[in-house]
Amino acid sequence: MNMSRQFGALFLLFLQGSLAQRVRVEPEVVSYPGQTVTLRCQFPNPGNTQLTQVSWILEPTEGDRTNIAVFHPSFGVNYPPQSPVAGRVIFLSNPPSLDNPSIQIKDVKMTDEGRYICEYATYPTGNEQGVSSLIMLAKPRNIATTVTVNTGNTPVIVARCESSNGRPAATISWNTAVNGNATTPVKTSNPDNTVSVQSVYMLIPQPSDNGKDISCMVSHRTMPQPETFAMKLTVQYPPQVQIVGYDNNWYKGRTSAFLTCQADGNPAPTTVTWRTLSGPMPDTVQVRENRLAVVNVDDSINTTFICEVRNSQGSGRDQVTVFVRDTPLPMKGSTTGSIFGGILSVLILFAIIGTIIMIVLRHKRKSAKGPPSHKPPPPMKSFSNADRVSRDELTISRPLESDSHQVYYETEREQPMTDLSEYYDENDHHEPSHHSASCSGKEKESLSSYHDDRNIDEMMEEEYYITSSATRGSSFMSSAVMV
Repeated sequence: MNMSRQFGALFLLFLQGSLAQRVRVEPEVVSYPGQTVTLRCQFPNPGNTQLTQVSWILEPTEGDRTNIAVFHPSFGVNYPPQSPVAGRVIFLSNPPSLDNPSIQIKDVKMTDEGRYICEYATYPTGNEQGVSSLIMLAKPRNIATTVTVNTGNTPVIVARCESSNGRPAATISWNTAVNGNATTPVKTSNPDNTVSVQSVYMLIPQPSDNGKDISCMVSHRTMPQPETFAMKLTVQYPPQVQIVGYDNNWYKGRTSAFLTCQADGNPAPTTVTWRTLSGPMPDTVQVRENRLAVVNVDDSINTTFICEVRNSQGSGRDQVTVFVRDTPLPMKGSTTGSIFGGILSVLILFAIIGTIIMIVLRHKRKSAKGPPSHKPPPPMKSFSNADRVSRDELTISRPLESDSHQVYYETEREQPMTDLSEYYDENDHHEPSHHSASCSGKEKESLSSYHDDRNIDEMMEEEYYITSSATRGSSFMSSAVMV
């Protein structure tokens, strides 16, 4: 039975939806307060359906449905006076018609937002309707502020962000690097149908959080892009103090030794006080605000110096104990020089290794090539001009003897064997022949004249061939001498 009822209800809803599609309206209309809005309605192509009356009904976001405008072709126009838009609503055409029963609402308000139903009374199908939703927009007023807090151990509100009197409700987000949490935005409905949204950021404040960046971003339908508020956190804390300047090398007789009292606090420190644990300040010490200067280091400086700083949040202090030495500590070598020396040593080592590698590679290339394939020219024996002339005379002017005469040679001096025999064959040497020994006197004259006309280079060349006629295994010999 329940299944049948549910099916019937669904069928009726489907039928009503199908019929409602015949009434043409704008699904959504957007407007701002104070503007004039137009709500259009039309029943196109009614066919055999008879249109008898049209009515506009307001269904507000909160409240009951109310008729705001009625038109009947026979009875005319009616604007019910109890409607929320009475006096501000009219039909668009004058006189109106069933073909175009659109209406206008002047000076719209945020409370005018809701569903506007254009309903036709027809025959024989009954009432048919179309629904337009009027969306009222209101640009919100956005603000963001930080909250000045003190350091502590519990979370507190450090920043607020609010978007008020907007329609619809705005969206708020946070952006920061600090370790905190943003609360869920709280929405508040206002009497004029606008909405206010507020969000806060909570943090356990620490001195390191002071001055950190935090941003609140508000997004709304009426704004083309989010509105961003960049802020800096404000955390107050007592002074944090540190004494600097003591290098553990204060020796007797040293001048211009300094101590500086560095303090950080919020608000800024107001007073700085120097004192010692041993009593009054030494005479050689000069104090000026946060700076303590020692004119001349002596045994009275062997004490503990204390610096105390105050602000509205409290005070902070630091101390340093000075040990006065008899002699100064040796100065440490410059680390820059050590680094430079190390780099230079590495470069020299690389250069040596590179040179060795080049030498080895060059030696291998030479070994791979082997001995030279060509032979150098034979060395030439040098003679003086006097020796050359005497030998020429001895060789040319001396009559050549026949084979019957025996010729003796006298070794001039023993000389080491050369490689001449490797480059010239024995067949290339010109030995005296029988013909040359028996030549006539006329031939001798021609030969003598021939020798005289040659230049000295040709004579040196011939001399070379004559003197190089020694056989292998023998030494160079002097010219032949007749006995």
